[in-house]
Amino acid sequence: MSLAGEVTNLATLEARDVTFQSDGAAMRAYLARPKAPGTYPAVIVLHEAFGLVEHERDVARRFANAGFIALAPDVYSRIGAPQNASDMTEVRAKMFGLTDAQLVRDFEAAAAFVRAQPGASGKLGCVGFCVGGRWTLLFACSSGKLDAAIDCWGGFITRATPDAATTPARPTPVIDLAANLHCPLYIVCGEEDQNPTPADAAELGKRLERAGKQFQLEVFKNAGHAFFADYRPSYRETPAFDLWPKMVAFFRAHLG
Repeated sequence: MSLAGEVTNLATLEARDVTFQSDGAAMRAYLARPKAPGTYPAVIVLHEAFGLVEHERDVARRFANAGFIALAPDVYSRIGAPQNASDMTEVRAKMFGLTDAQLVRDFEAAAAFVRAQPGASGKLGCVGFCVGGRWTLLFACSSGKLDAAIDCWGGFITRATPDAATTPARPTPVIDLAANLHCPLYIVCGEEDQNPTPADAAELGKRLERAGKQFQLEVFKNAGHAFFADYRPSYRETPAFDLWPKMVAFFRAHLG
């Protein structure tokens, strides 16, 4: 199987597990960066609903290989990752149990940590996949700490859960925060996705346009949810290879 952005020479990178502090909690993360001396923009990589699995670490290495300092936080550090990735009841309990307010503070702590790395230029982007896409949108609309954001098929942007429009943990549908977007945004959707549907993505685009925000929206053909996740049956090689250079180019354009 071919992988978009695959790293063929790990010797050019430095990668390690790290921790950073957020509101008194030790947040686990994976840090990858070019080994060559220099100044690099940074990217936060937010994982899917299943946690900081090896795929997300590999995506961080791919961004490092493209010339970024990449930090992939374990967003579940406070509560523990799902023990059984095939048990969607457990996965959703973890995903829906985190409060949006705490998530934003944790992401801001991650931003401060990665900006403090040696050689960091100060410019910072965030990319997230699946629930990480929703988290990226939440972060970009709730904080001024980002210079660019990529929301890859972030679901549940129009409601909190399948059963509730809002919950105490998710008091405001993220789409309702669109007018507060603080940075350029690239919205990625698969034409076959059910959450978010292309209609959800289009509605997000309409709201951003009304608010005068800088964004681009792309619906990928022959692609469903999680089409970049090469460890899942949802992987689609052709659109994944189409998406990867576009993400890199978007970050290079806005982060320098």
